[in-house]
Amino acid sequence: MGEPGPWRILGERTVYEDRWLRLDLVDVEPPGLEPFAHHVVRLDRVAVVAVLDEHDRVLMLRRYRFIPGATRWELPGGIVEPGEEAVAAASREVEEETGWRTSSLTRVVTYQPMIGMVDSPHEIFVGRGATYIGPPTDAEETGRVEWVPLSEMPDLMARGELAGSGTLIAILHVIAGLTPNPSSP
Repeated sequence: MGEPGPWRILGERTVYEDRWLRLDLVDVEPPGLEPFAHHVVRLDRVAVVAVLDEHDRVLMLRRYRFIPGATRWELPGGIVEPGEEAVAAASREVEEETGWRTSSLTRVVTYQPMIGMVDSPHEIFVGRGATYIGPPTDAEETGRVEWVPLSEMPDLMARGELAGSGTLIAILHVIAGLTPNPSSP
């Protein structure tokens, strides 16, 4: 069996759209199959950051999220605004959500968390070092801010205490030692 070919797009229409998401119905025809309508949820690009200090601790937020109805640890992150560079969004989100400014950021990976039906590119960054600049400014997105030892991450993962695919991807990347040399934001 050969490499699967691209699907032919026959048409597309928006079913719903607001500031946060767009739901499209896309008429597609996979190679050798009958055409059908495929739902596609389109979300903004997101930047997520794992900031580490000189003691191998990770800057984390303890947040309640109403969708799963649970309080978990997360990394700072959020939407990349139109016209904004992902690295600038990553730096901005760290400051707004934690009150810390990272001294360097390195992009480590871009991925799609739900590739079969959702279009939402996630840009993952690792920061090294940070300076406290004041209280967080984004009250809606801020939880308890804490430096958590990197050595505790595997146990937190095993207990289901880390929330969100961006947090998991970034932490796994750091634990695996795959982070290249940092650059300034």
